[in-house]
Amino acid sequence: MHMTDLRNAWTGASALLFDLDGVLTPTAVVHEQAWQELFDGYLSEAGHPQGYQESDYFDHIDGKPRFDGVRDFLGSRGITLPEGPVNDHPDSGTVQGLGNRKNAIFNEIVNSRGVEPYEGSVKFINAAVELGLKVAVVSSSRNAPAVLKAAGLDHHFEVVVDGQVAAGVGLPGKPDPATYVYGASLLGVPVEECIVVEDAVSGVQAGAGANFYAVIGVDRGAGRQTLLDAGATLVVDDLNDLL
Repeated sequence: MHMTDLRNAWTGASALLFDLDGVLTPTAVVHEQAWQELFDGYLSEAGHPQGYQESDYFDHIDGKPRFDGVRDFLGSRGITLPEGPVNDHPDSGTVQGLGNRKNAIFNEIVNSRGVEPYEGSVKFINAAVELGLKVAVVSSSRNAPAVLKAAGLDHHFEVVVDGQVAAGVGLPGKPDPATYVYGASLLGVPVEECIVVEDAVSGVQAGAGANFYAVIGVDRGAGRQTLLDAGATLVVDDLNDLL
């Protein structure tokens, strides 16, 4: 596909619906840092001989709901903790407490150090807005507004459908297309005129699950063919490729 074709792939639409983590911001790195700080602290407090290693993130935590990650990591060290109440205090030595502490560390990193958005994504958003396209963020994360603010992108997005909003409205998460369809309705644009931009298989499947104008896959490691197989219309390495 030539660059001119790539450009035509998105300029016929009226709106763009962006996933956040991995599409606009490299937030996975911040999640990794937060988990490391959490378990470094916890293991040394507990006097455990074996510290946290980078491979632990991929072996026990990556891609899982937060509290499953806590349970599975602790299990790898032979540690079992009580579950604790859902809103347990972050200082509590429970599964819920540790999960909530991880979230507090994540937000602290985001707020104090900021988040550097992908340069190509920023250029792409600016170009789209200049052309008069409407834009929204549709993210599974419950921290989306804080991340957008830290990345200096919040002024672009009046419509943000994140995990908090989805839970409030009672929408199923990705790979169900419901959150993307809801984002389109908040923009007041028919789904047929909206493009979904995603880096994850479940997100591409969500975009392919409704009658969207197109689904653009951004390959940040999932693999080009994997994203095409999941239903992407086309796949780029960076949103800069569409300019």
